[in-house]
Parts: sequence; structure tokens; C-alpha cells
Amino acid sequence: MRKRFLRLLPGLSVLLLLPLGAAALSSGASASAASVPPGCAPWCPQNSTCINATACRCHPGFSSWSGEIITNPADSCDDVDECSSGQHRCHNSTVCVNTMGSYRCCCRPGWTPLPGFRDNQNTTVCEEMSFPTWTPPPGIQSQSLSGFFEGVQDLRRHFKPASAQNTVRVVTGPRGPGQSPAVSGGCFRDLIQSVDELLKAPGDLETLALPDRHHTVTHLLSGLEEILRTLAKAMPGASFTYQSPEGTELSLVIQEQGHGNVTLGQSHARMVLDWAMAAGAVGSGPAVAGILSSPNMQKPLANASLELDPERQAELEETHDSPLRGIQWRILSAVKSVLLSNTNTTKLDPKVTVIFSHRPETPGTRQELICAFWKGAGHGGGHWATTGCRRLGSRNGNTTCLGFLPGSMAILVNPEDVEKEDPVLDVITYVGLSLSLLCLLLAALTFLLCRAIQNTSTSLHLQLSLCLFLAHLLFLTAIDRTEIKVLCALIAGALHYLYLASFTWMLLEGLHLFLTARNLMVVNYSSVSRFMKWLMFPVGYGVPAVIVAISAASRPHLYGTSTRCWLRSESGFIWGFLGPVCAICSVNLAFFLMTLWMLKSRLSSLNSDVSTLQDTRMLTFKATAQLFILGCTWCLGILQVGPAARVMAYLFTIINSLQGVFIFLVYCLLRQQVREQYGKWFKRVRKPKAESETFTLSSRAMSDASKPITI
Repeated sequence: MRKRFLRLLPGLSVLLLLPLGAAALSSGASASAASVPPGCAPWCPQNSTCINATACRCHPGFSSWSGEIITNPADSCDDVDECSSGQHRCHNSTVCVNTMGSYRCCCRPGWTPLPGFRDNQNTTVCEEMSFPTWTPPPGIQSQSLSGFFEGVQDLRRHFKPASAQNTVRVVTGPRGPGQSPAVSGGCFRDLIQSVDELLKAPGDLETLALPDRHHTVTHLLSGLEEILRTLAKAMPGASFTYQSPEGTELSLVIQEQGHGNVTLGQSHARMVLDWAMAAGAVGSGPAVAGILSSPNMQKPLANASLELDPERQAELEETHDSPLRGIQWRILSAVKSVLLSNTNTTKLDPKVTVIFSHRPETPGTRQELICAFWKGAGHGGGHWATTGCRRLGSRNGNTTCLGFLPGSMAILVNPEDVEKEDPVLDVITYVGLSLSLLCLLLAALTFLLCRAIQNTSTSLHLQLSLCLFLAHLLFLTAIDRTEIKVLCALIAGALHYLYLASFTWMLLEGLHLFLTARNLMVVNYSSVSRFMKWLMFPVGYGVPAVIVAISAASRPHLYGTSTRCWLRSESGFIWGFLGPVCAICSVNLAFFLMTLWMLKSRLSSLNSDVSTLQDTRMLTFKATAQLFILGCTWCLGILQVGPAARVMAYLFTIINSLQGVFIFLVYCLLRQQVREQYGKWFKRVRKPKAESETFTLSSRAMSDASKPITI
């Protein structure tokens, strides 16, 4: 009876429509006819398409009382619930969610899309979420670190993603008897507390070298952020905050969809960001936004360097009226790690606003609070950086920062007094180098023009003098030309090459001195000359060219700083100069000591040959003078530490800036042949002058004799 009544409903609806006024029907018909193509039924309902003048077809995902084809104007196309009717094709790893006219397949809680699939699609296929792999950083040997990662592997073995939703609800509650960490909420708790214990009692981590320590911290931060971000996706629709006994605080918000701004608050910080930016690509699963505050992370990040953006560095240098060198930046706040589903936010706007709470501190007149983020290096290590992160304001222990990089951020403060350059050292440098330039020029001219001393040794002296002259001249005239970055980089590269070439020729000088002293024992000089003539030019100019070419090809952007046209210290780039210099100074020092030892043995076994005795004594004196010429005194730069740093700085500057004076003194003024040649040149200069004076006197006498005598 009921089915028969339902079949009569369309007919009754038509009868009810017939009594309507003709005007209403005609007006509706005219309006529909105006918007319907010719030959189509003007009464096709919503979610349908016209077939002909008497029939319509429902869109896919919709159906009517009469089926797919509609011939009754009173019929409608309604949504089909594919999920409840079993018409969906979702994989058993997903959950069907009905939508208007269709459906979507979402990964189950604790599951994630397989590689190549996207969530919330009809074809989504998922796999059970696993605890991310987190292994110790390569190359770091530490028992404390090994124990920490053993605990991480234990958490990984007990992790149960299907129970992760319960994890949120009882995250701060005690663990029940027989419950695993994932069921009781201990997964987050135990992970954070393990990190706290490692940072509170680092053990042998404190003995690591500073780059290795910073490399370890970079690995800990990146791994912890990745694990927290991944585990949070197993808990859709959850928001919670957890604070450990050591003060580490975690706040997370997980949503399937969101719009507008989202705010996360905790005792140490507050974060405001646009939810669309946090979510990232559509279909990537639940969106996660979170912030992890770690006060214990300050200790291992102490003494880390800061890479200021050019604009900020120029401002600070103007404030301190000196270059920023050797500054130990102090971490004022807890280290905050921003966790977002979207890890590619470098080109997105608006940015993330983080408000830091720290102990109130009024900056001095020459201090400034800096918003910085931790930047890990690809080869290990890490440093603070400010590019893309700036401070909006500070008030009453709260500092607001704006940045677009997810990762770890902190508030840094510079010391009140920045070490300034000593003006006395500047004067000594410029005066000493100016004297050296004059002496090197005179020495080079002497080596070129004095034929009596032309030999292999003189060729070595000439090349060393030319390289030092060009290096010192470029240093004095262009070391501060930082206005044009490309020009500054070229100047830095030229200085790198010229000073390396100078030290290479110093090495060849030391080798020649050693070989000469060794061959003195057998009175054989020809082999030394042949060997040095074949070796010196390829080594003297080729080896520095190779070193500079490799440095420039690998990291050209590290040539030139904001205050000097020289090599930057980032990533160990300065060792492209310091490494060869230290090696050459060490080898030359060894040559010097061996030469003195051989000469001592020679002096003790000499016969009464006066000429040989005189030659050996002169060689001994020159070997002693070579201590300055061979660059061994550059080792004083290593001793500029502790209370004697200032004294060593003065000795280093005085001795090394006068290296050209020592070369001219030892190789020119103290050589008899050179002094005799100077005498000849001086006589040649005076002889034309004397002849000119004689001619003038004779002319005057003749003029006087030709005058008539008047009585």
C-alpha cells in the first residue's frame, strides 16, 4: 500500500501545480526559456543536464526518484552517499568521507599516504606511520650521544601509531601499568625528557671541538623537529601543550583544514601565523603547527658565531665605530623550534611572528637585541644567521621577531664593548709596510742591475721581493675597497695569490739555504743551482695558483668581507691561506735549525783555509738573519692569546711589516759586492757633476782673461 502511495506522489504534485495562475506559469516559462538552449527542457533541476525537450539527466554522484533520467518537472537530483551505500572504491587503508556529488578517501589515524599518492583523493593508498629513523650524526664519537640514541631506538620499537590519538588525551598523565609509551602518552614525554637529560648532563659532549659540538646540536634539532612533526600527523584534530620538569615546553595544533591565523601560546613564547602557510600543499594530510621551547639548548650553542646580513652588520659597525670582530654573542632567550607541515616557506608571505619571553634586560647604548635563527652547515657545524629574520620590537622582557624560516630561533645580545682595532698597530703597519715597499723596490733594482751577483740565489731574492712588493702595495691601497663587492672579491683573490706566492718563494729560499749548507760539506754547488733552476718557477708561481683556483672555484662568495677585501672565516675558508702558511713556516723553521746544526759541525772541522772560514761565518750570519726573511716570525700570530696577546700583537706587526727592510739589509747592504757596485754607481753620478763644475770654472776664467784691462 505504501509503495503504491509513493508512486502516486509525482502525479499528485502535477495536479497541485495545475491550479497555479497562468501569469505565474507564463512568466516562469519565459524566464527559463531565455536561459535554456533551444530544444532543451526548461525545467531541468539543479545538478542535472538537459537531454532533450522532455528529459534531463542527473550529474554523476546524484540521483532522482525516477532514476538517472528525469521526465517529471517535479523531480530533483539529490546527492548519493557512496560511503554508506558501499559504492565507493576506497582502499582498506583509508576511510571514506562523503562529499557533495562525490567522496574522498582519507588515511586512517596513524597512517600516511604511500610515496606517489596524495591524501583525500579517490585513489589514496596509505601505509601505517612508522617512527622516523634517527641515527647519531656521522663522525661524532660520544658515549653520551650513543646512550641517547639507544633510548630513541627503544621508543621506536614500542611506538604504536594506531593508539596515537589516545596519546594526546593523556599526554601529561602518568603511565598506567602494562602500558607502552605510545598508549600512555609517554612517546612525546619520554622523547623530550631524553633530550633534556642529554643537554643537562652532556658528559663527553662538552669535550668535543666547537664545530663538532655545533654539528651535534644541528643534528639534534633537525631530528627532533622531524619526529615531532611526523608523530603529530598521527593525531588529527588535536591540540595540546606539554611541559617537562626541566622547562622544555611543546605546543601543537593539528587540523585537517583551517583558515585565517592560528596562535600558539606557552609560558616562554607565543607564535602567530597564517594557517594556509602552515598547511602547505593541499592533500598532504593533516596540517601541523607547533613550537618547542628548550632552555637547555643554550649551553651547547654557546660561543657560536653570528652571520649578520649586510644591512644589519653595517648598522652595528656604525654604532660601534669599528668592525665587528671576535664578538661573543650571548643567547638571551630559550631556543624556539618552529614546527610546520610546510617546510618550504622561504618564498611565502605572510611570515611567522614569534614573541619571545625572556628575562628583562635593558640594552646599553651600544647593545642591541638580535633575532636570529640557527643555520646548519652542509658539511657539519652551524652558526646563527639573521637573513630573513628581523626584530619588530622589545618591551618588558618580550621581543617580537618576524621570520619565514621554520627551524630554531633565539634572541641574541651583543656585549656593550666591542674590541676596537688598536690605532697604534695601524700606524706601525702602515709605516712598516711603507719602509718595506721602498726597500723592496731598491732591492729588486739591485738584483736586476748588479751583474756581479747574478746567480740562482739572486733570482730567488728577486722573485720574493717582487711578490712581497706587489702584495704590500695592494694591501696598503685596496684592502678597504669594499664598496663594490665584485671588485672587493677580486682584490681579495689577488692578495690571496700574492701572499701565498711570497710564502712559496720563502719556502724555496729556505730549501736553497739548506741545500747550500749541505753541499758545503762536500764543496759541491753545481747540483744546487741545477736543481733550483728547474724547480723554482713552477713551484713559486704554480702552487699558489692551484690553491687559489681551487678556493675560488669551490666558494667564490667567501672572497671579501663587509670591512676588508680578504678571505672570510666561514666554513673554514680562511684555512686556504692559513694552512699553507703554517706548513711553510714549520718547514722553513726546520730548514733553519738543520742549517745551523750543519754549519756548527762545519765550523768545528775547518782547517786553516781563511777563505773557507770567512765564507762559512758569513753563511752562518745569513742563516741567523734568515729567521726573519723566511717568514718564521709569522708564528707569533699563533701566540696572540692570554695576557701576552697585546705584546705578541706588537711584535708580530713590527717584525713582519719590516720584512722588506730585512731583505734589503741582508741581501744588499751587507754584501761586499753590492756595496762596491753602489760605490761605482755613486762615482758615475758624481763624475758628470764634477766635470760640469770644472767646465764652468774654466769658462769663467777664459771670460775674465778676454776682458780689457783699464788703467
